[in-house]
Amino acid sequence: MKILKFVLVILGVGLVLVGLYNAFMPQEVLSIGSLELSLEQGLTNQSTGMIGLGALALSAAFFAKNRR
Repeated sequence: MKILKFVLVILGVGLVLVGLYNAFMPQEVLSIGSLELSLEQGLTNQSTGMIGLGALALSAAFFAKNRR
């Protein structure tokens, strides 16, 4: 169970970080020579879902029982 908890924690933290990165960092849309357009989309369904799945994985790791 220790390996499962470790995997769930790593997966949860990774999903939360990627979701937050996608939500708050501007994405480059178009780049032509010196002209560069960027767009900050904010919280989309995809980034919210990633954050939610990460939180679910972290809570599953927290509530998993230790077996001897």
